[in-house]
Amino acid sequence: MADVPFRFRSDDVVADPAVTVDAFAAQTNATAVRIEPGEDARALLPFLDRLRLVEVNFPTFTDGRGFSAARVLREAGYTGELRAVGDIGVDQLSHLRRCGFDAIAPSAELDPAEAATAFAVWPEVYQATGDGRPPIWALRHTAGRGK
Repeated sequence: MADVPFRFRSDDVVADPAVTVDAFAAQTNATAVRIEPGEDARALLPFLDRLRLVEVNFPTFTDGRGFSAARVLREAGYTGELRAVGDIGVDQLSHLRRCGFDAIAPSAELDPAEAATAFAVWPEVYQATGDGRPPIWALRHTAGRGK
């Protein structure tokens, strides 16, 4: 199991070994899958009810395809653990969480103080996404009501 230094869930850490997307459909008892760059997260949509963990691999810092995979899964209703793994830098942390990742396991240790700052950098956001924070435009349009 990957070390998960940043986790935003209160349930138990999923320790099941993750299988590849190709192997997942053939393993009726698999509850964890790992998406590699270039694999289509939509292949998992029929199986969301049995998945406890989806790991999304970021093999290089510049490969952002995993952000899209997270959005696809969360928008389709996936509620299990969504874990980003790999070459993840501090400046990606808030965006990972914003796209719906609720666990982050970088391949290199990150400074906890820098990570805390990164998670707090954007208190207001502009788009609705996977972390549940309302976009600032929605707050602006409801702020004057009820007075």
